[in-house]
Amino acid sequence: MRAALVQLNVGDDPAVNLAATLGFVAQAARGGAQLVLTPEATNLLTPDRERQRAVLWREADDPTLAALRAAASDWRIWLSVGSLSLRHDDPDEPRFVNRSFLIAPDGGIVARYDKIHMFDVEIDGRAIRESAGFRPGAQAVVARGPWPMGLSVCYDLRFAALYRRLALAGARVLTVPSAFHPTTGAAHWHVLLRARAIETGCFVLAAAQTGTHPAPHSPGRDPRRSYGHSLAVAPWGEVLADAGQAPGVTLVDLDPARVDTARTRIPAWRHDPVIWGP
Repeated sequence: MRAALVQLNVGDDPAVNLAATLGFVAQAARGGAQLVLTPEATNLLTPDRERQRAVLWREADDPTLAALRAAASDWRIWLSVGSLSLRHDDPDEPRFVNRSFLIAPDGGIVARYDKIHMFDVEIDGRAIRESAGFRPGAQAVVARGPWPMGLSVCYDLRFAALYRRLALAGARVLTVPSAFHPTTGAAHWHVLLRARAIETGCFVLAAAQTGTHPAPHSPGRDPRRSYGHSLAVAPWGEVLADAGQAPGVTLVDLDPARVDTARTRIPAWRHDPVIWGP
């Protein structure tokens, strides 16, 4: 299977972001990709909660999701939308959701996953509280796509137990769409993605945001920045592709036999009976 990692530098205007994303999806499809993956926050990245409230939609009405479903159908591809920031369907919930989608070649939504682990941290002397604006999910998801795919988003990467459960539930590919912080990205991004691949015997596909994110509608705010380096990692831990820091499309060919080979050599992904049971 040929996969494509779409690396984006989105800002605070969903329409501008969508145009760039659709262009890269088309480029990936023309390059022969059967599975195209976009990063976390494909539709919007802004530090401004008021801007979020002004431009975000519920899932049923979101124009970005509708356009990406149409693109999957037009190009006859599987499309993993890393995540979209959306209004919660509960009108009494003031927080948003950070929701990943797997879209089939007919444009249908095969799976949804709401990010479980919220990025509540202190980095470079600054507190970041994702949970103040986003409601966490509560359900791990293995999607029945071109291969069984375990869905996750960004900060989930630090919680190895989630990926072990996804592998035991049948996942052979793990998706980790992200907008990783530059400081933690430089320190931990590559090693954590390789560790998740090695621990589970899965391919890991991590489409990422990159660079300083434009925020023309949020003057006076410090802009968001992301690490980049979209990665594809093989089940034995080799980095198959690293997109660097420029927006664009990175193509990678995946051989399903590599999952079986890695798991046969060292089946550690299922050798934890005390914790996981038979």
